[in-house]
Amino acid sequence: MADEKGTSEIRLMKGNEALAEAAFRAGMQAYFGYPITPQSEVLEYLTAEAPKHPDVVILQAESELAAINMVYGASGAGARVMISSSSPGISLMQECLSYMASAQLPALVVNVQRGGPGLGTIQPSQGDYFQAVKGGGHGDYHLIVLAPASVQEMVDFVFDAFRLSEKYRNPALILADGALGQMMEKVTLPPAGSLPKTEALWATTGKPRTRERNIITSLFIQPERMEQLNLTLQAKYSQMKKEVRWEEIRAEDADIVLVAFGLTSRICEKTVDLGRQKGLKIGLMRPITLYPFPTDALVKLAKSAQVFLTVEMNAGQMVEDVRLAIEGKRPVEFYGRMGGMIPSPEEVLVRVESIAETLSKVPA
Repeated sequence: MADEKGTSEIRLMKGNEALAEAAFRAGMQAYFGYPITPQSEVLEYLTAEAPKHPDVVILQAESELAAINMVYGASGAGARVMISSSSPGISLMQECLSYMASAQLPALVVNVQRGGPGLGTIQPSQGDYFQAVKGGGHGDYHLIVLAPASVQEMVDFVFDAFRLSEKYRNPALILADGALGQMMEKVTLPPAGSLPKTEALWATTGKPRTRERNIITSLFIQPERMEQLNLTLQAKYSQMKKEVRWEEIRAEDADIVLVAFGLTSRICEKTVDLGRQKGLKIGLMRPITLYPFPTDALVKLAKSAQVFLTVEMNAGQMVEDVRLAIEGKRPVEFYGRMGGMIPSPEEVLVRVESIAETLSKVPA
């Protein structure tokens, strides 16, 4: 389907490249980054397509530290700006992300995760969950975190993340993984220019006579002012909870509810199909926003489900938030693979069958 003005376009695309194309179509005005596997195709695609978008700044910085500080500057000037990297590179950006949250600057950050800790492996992982949802840098702050489970969502969440970031004047993070970045799927690309730009009334674009000058800073020497800023931020984070998203698949009558995000949720969806074919009452709850976290949805499921099993590509991170949500009302178990290993639907089913057997032995 050929691209026309004001129309969508269907293509077969790799996840990283689809995300990059979506950024152009979402009205991105600047991109700063540094290559690192498995997300380097984002920068490569943007660079290759840059001649078609002469008004967009695409720059490979000398380091991740330089790139994220360029994002700070571009956002401070009111630009719609994006940066992407993979796990070790995102770690290097944490200080500046804390600055941006404090200065209330919007931006889109993309993390296509790889296995760690350390330089680790270029294979996919979900080991950056803690870093993404608990702040990552210093101080009491949060990023808006969206977890795609398909190449289509890699596209859609670019638009959502820009919109939410600008609505709340807060950095937003797309937390993907190496497999999603590299896999190819059919996607529908939204029309270019279909995301209206929020007017950046707070930006440092020069002081007109009609208002006071804008000052962007995260430095407040007086503790009273620093506390007031923190109270303002906490009130904003409470408002963000209205944006919570999740998906439930055959969970309404499930005795065992799998909880998984991103790529792992797709694996667990197959596990649900396999288990149902064997007569097991299992379902899936998939958090789409990792921050804000769908706590209330889990509490509601706990009224009928007997056991929760979180499945993650890490040593057990989201499971802590699931346990906090359930508050001991139901058992919460964990199954994970690490270091770039991806669990199969069949091995998750083995764990589910073990749980089901234990439940069958519990007196009614």
